[in-house]
Amino acid sequence: MNTIRQVPSRVKSRRSETNLGAEREHFDKQQLSSISKAINSTETPVKEKHARRIILGTHREKGAYTFWSYAIGLPLSSSTILSWKFCHVLHKVLRDGHPNSLQDCMRYYSNIAETGVLWGNLRDRHGYGQLVALYTKLLCSKLEFHTKHPDIPPNLEATDEVLERTAGTDINNVYVIFHFAVMPLCCHLNTSIAISTLTAGQCKLAPLIQVIQDCSHLYHYSVKLLFKLHACLPADTLQGHRERFHDQFHSLKTFFNKARDMQYFKRLIQIPRLPDSPPNFLRASALAEHVKPMVVIPDDEEPEEQEEDEPEPLIDVDIFDQAFGPPNNGFDDRDLQIENLKKEIELLRAELEKIKAEAQRYITQLKSQINSLEAELEEQRVQKQRALVENEQLRMELEATRSRNAEHESIQSTFVEAEKRAQATELRYNKLKEKHAELVANHAELLRKKVCISLYLDKSCVSPSFYFLLECMCLWLSQMNTSMTSLQAEKERLMRCVSEKEAELSALRQAAQVKESSLVQERERSSKELGELQGKLKEKVSREELLQKKLLEEQFALLQGTVAEAEMIIQDAVAKLDDPLHIRCTSSPDYLVSRAEATLGSIDKVQEGHAHYLKNMGDAGALLRALAQFSHLTADTIINGSATAHMAPTDHADRLTESCRGCASQSLRFLEELKSKASLKRADPASIRLMVQKILRIAQDLRPKGMDVGKDELGDMVDKEMAATSAAIEEAVRRIDVSLRTGEATSMTSQLTFQPAIRLLILSSTDLQKEIVESGRGAATVKEFYARNSRWTEGLISAAKAVGWGATQMVDSADKVVLHTGKYEELIVCSHEIAASTAQLVAASKVKADRGSKKLSSLQQASRHVNEMAANVVASTKTGQEQIEDKDTMDFSGMSLIKLKKEEMESQVKVLELETMLENERLRLGELRKKHYEIAGAPLEQLSQDNGLHAPSPTAPSSPKSSKPALMKKPALAQKPNLPPKNMVKFPLTCES
Repeated sequence: MNTIRQVPSRVKSRRSETNLGAEREHFDKQQLSSISKAINSTETPVKEKHARRIILGTHREKGAYTFWSYAIGLPLSSSTILSWKFCHVLHKVLRDGHPNSLQDCMRYYSNIAETGVLWGNLRDRHGYGQLVALYTKLLCSKLEFHTKHPDIPPNLEATDEVLERTAGTDINNVYVIFHFAVMPLCCHLNTSIAISTLTAGQCKLAPLIQVIQDCSHLYHYSVKLLFKLHACLPADTLQGHRERFHDQFHSLKTFFNKARDMQYFKRLIQIPRLPDSPPNFLRASALAEHVKPMVVIPDDEEPEEQEEDEPEPLIDVDIFDQAFGPPNNGFDDRDLQIENLKKEIELLRAELEKIKAEAQRYITQLKSQINSLEAELEEQRVQKQRALVENEQLRMELEATRSRNAEHESIQSTFVEAEKRAQATELRYNKLKEKHAELVANHAELLRKKVCISLYLDKSCVSPSFYFLLECMCLWLSQMNTSMTSLQAEKERLMRCVSEKEAELSALRQAAQVKESSLVQERERSSKELGELQGKLKEKVSREELLQKKLLEEQFALLQGTVAEAEMIIQDAVAKLDDPLHIRCTSSPDYLVSRAEATLGSIDKVQEGHAHYLKNMGDAGALLRALAQFSHLTADTIINGSATAHMAPTDHADRLTESCRGCASQSLRFLEELKSKASLKRADPASIRLMVQKILRIAQDLRPKGMDVGKDELGDMVDKEMAATSAAIEEAVRRIDVSLRTGEATSMTSQLTFQPAIRLLILSSTDLQKEIVESGRGAATVKEFYARNSRWTEGLISAAKAVGWGATQMVDSADKVVLHTGKYEELIVCSHEIAASTAQLVAASKVKADRGSKKLSSLQQASRHVNEMAANVVASTKTGQEQIEDKDTMDFSGMSLIKLKKEEMESQVKVLELETMLENERLRLGELRKKHYEIAGAPLEQLSQDNGLHAPSPTAPSSPKSSKPALMKKPALAQKPNLPPKNMVKFPLTCES
């Protein structure tokens, strides 16, 4: 019975070409259907599913070629509604389509502009003409801008770093980007003319969703770029820009408020709220108060309706009929197989659609969560920036308060010094006053004495002595007058000083009182502000603690989600261990080793991520990534371990399966510990490492023993095996020549003269091998080249050994046939073995050889010659066997009826015995080949095919990694023709009288 595996290559290629053509035809048909349903003259909004299929089509063909091939033929000049919906779909393709769609749309720039000019000069009863003109103008400006600035994507979702890099340090670039950013996208779209509850109004309002998304990004870009301009240019130069931005700000805010109140937009988009007033660009710190508006598209999607699209054909039955012929009697096993495959494909397709839908829903939820987290992160950044600004202001106010306190202390010390100086001045004033009173008293006493003296002089005679005392008195009086004059001047001077000091003291007292009152007020205000600042600080600290707590909870929630997903992955892998369908799956020990080693590496990353998360529980990113990789690799190791156990001996299979279950159990225990905060710190994947290492050791034990040869020994082994093969062939040739010279050779031995052809084959292979090594090793040595290409080297060694062994066996079998101790079948088997070994040697050499190599052509010619000679040996062997059988002619003429019946019965018994022996020998041959292929690392399917059996097609693919050919082992025997068992003919026993 033919199977799918045996379909000729030309049929497969023809079927693949037919499938590709049908797939392309189906894709074009689906795109045409979506475009015709999305862009029509019906006054209804464009359905999201039709636009989404058009967008997915651009991602599939990496461009908008198919869209424009159909859109260019639309009659845009016949209907304004058609043109309006075309602009809507084109805007969606530009925003969400493949990046190459921008270049495809630029090719039809003139068509878009002509559509706007056409409807801008006309009036229609629906009122779409001016809207189409404005929409096309917007699309043309968008195309020009993104063509000039390719770093900014068409959906305008560029980071601040990309915007800074695009603007650069050239002020002109900043002007250009700013002018595009403040384009009046929304001012000309009058939403008041549309009623959102009617389909006609929804048709006009639907494109505003893309306009709102663009406006949110353009508003953010405008603010960033205007702050950048104010940082580079004087404020007076940018007065016009600020005024224009203010107008655009109020227009955009009005537009957002009107759109937010419409019922149509409430279920489709979350429109952000702009601040009450535009940013103050004259104050650089105002940039920290700016919040980027975030537009959120809810998860609710319109339900998918049933489409009347024809399903794609799964299998072309005609191709199978052409390849294998029509079925017999209207029914064949292939029909049943095809039906089963169809059912399996339908089940897999339904499961795939379910997985895709679930993945899409999960992606949508993650996107929504990412948007909300980004909004919260942006808000936290703004709050952090505000807190930094507030801290800076508080620090400045605190410095000012400290400086005022220092000034108050200096004034207080000055006031104290003034008080001391005033007290000293008052003390000096009191002393001067006492001295003045004493001088006045002395002056009065002197005046009284003068009067007395004058009276005395008038009444009495004056004597000389009296005049002498009188002169002395006058002198004394003059001295006293002089002293009085100086004292009076000193008094006046001191009085002036006292008055000045009193005035200064009064002024100081007044200033001190004013300062004291101001300091009291300042102290009261500072204490009040300090209390308010302390309250704000406490509020900020509590808010930061709340945000930190929320961040920790979100990170832990993400960890729980990842752990739950990892548990599901590992549990799914464990479920496959007991799945009956999984028994058909097989894998190689080599692939299991690679999976186990990768799992050990992922366990190291999990430990590092776990340690990092325990140090900083606000950042679980490293642990989440490590857990995702760990779960997939662990599940892969468990599944491949179970698949490898299906091909392993019973002892190894039991230990490997038990280790896989233990690995799954330890992994689930470790993941369970990560779920709880109490057990999070003591979670340790060390037990998982031990189980994976155990799986790795078992897989290494299951590797073919021929792989134990070191890579550094391969170079020496190549030369050694080639030399041994050449020596074996030379010995075979020598033995044949000796037989021919001594006359001992028969006609059968003379047919073995194709040994020189084998020698030529080995010589050509050796030359080609040297050419391959010299052309491919580069600066490396020959041994390094063989070590680097160990798989190819081992295959070459195995093929060379097989050729030498086959040549030796051929001569030995021929000698036995000549001496009548051997069988002709041995020659046939040896011929097949040499042909198969030759093909293996050519294939191994052809892998690394250049296609145009002359030595490769010589090797292929020698291989064909060897195959021809082997065919001649088989043919001559069968001829000789037939001649021998013909000599023994059966003569039953002298036998009676009873004797013939007896001989017939004995013959039937012998036939049964031979058939039993044949079946037993075939079973023995199958077991031998199975053991051979197990040692050589060959897949089970090849073994089944060599035994003439058909292995069941597995439901899951086996390991893609090919096995290495074995070293130092006898090559596989050539495939024996598959002979059907003979049907035993039963004859009834009859007696004749």
